[in-house]
Amino acid sequence: MAQSLCKIYVHIIFHTKGNSPAIMEDDIDRMHAYIGQLINETGCQVIAVGGINDHIHALCTLSRNETVAHLVEEIKRNSSRWIKTLSPRYALFAWQGGYAAFSVSQSVVDKTIAYIANQKEHHAKESFNDELKKFMDIYQIKYDERYVFEY
Repeated sequence: MAQSLCKIYVHIIFHTKGNSPAIMEDDIDRMHAYIGQLINETGCQVIAVGGINDHIHALCTLSRNETVAHLVEEIKRNSSRWIKTLSPRYALFAWQGGYAAFSVSQSVVDKTIAYIANQKEHHAKESFNDELKKFMDIYQIKYDERYVFEY
């Protein structure tokens, strides 16, 4: 093949560090927009960003030149720096060291977008830990709760 082609959908999830201040309601949409911008700057294409005050969900297509690890590193490093410029209350803001990334089939992209858009309502009924456990069970990922849920 003379040309390299790629369309890989990735659903990324990451959480704030335990001692980090929560993202204020007024800043959540701004954070989501900024993360979308960061994704696009890596050459990937943002599809949806959402979440609540303590964690992020992002759906994007992965560029053929980008790795998931580097993408997440760029998102977390730059968004953490950015939010600290908004207010002194974010002086200790930090993301957790780890993340989860799951492949998404073209056939469930719309369902994933709706899921990300519905995070506020979703987390009125289910904790982040339970949500992440479900993803790891669906994707058959073996994990040690002592490390996955260490905030």
